Amino acid sequence: MKLVPLQDRVVLKMAEAEETTKSGIILSGAAKENPQFAIVVAVGPGMGTGDKKTPMEVKVGDKVITNKFAGTEVKLEGENFVIVKQSDILAVVE
Repeated sequence: MKLVPLQDRVVLKMAEAEETTKSGIILSGAAKENPQFAIVVAVGPGMGTGDKKTPMEVKVGDKVITNKFAGTEVKLEGENFVIVKQSDILAVVE
């Protein structure tokens, strides 16, 4: 099965939350922060029609930073994904 986003939506595979702090303290599940880094897995065609279609600024494989609590979490074939609007993506990491 494959996720195909519509309009200006983007499917992301989020980075794993840190298990330990830099000083070596092991974090419980509640103490872990939601990751903000993700890899783009799929990109929608853009919003609008014809010449007025807004182009997508990200592409599959880009590493991006998102709003902290953006998107809808989806589990498909045992993997977790987040579907966000393009406007929820803050930057591309190069």
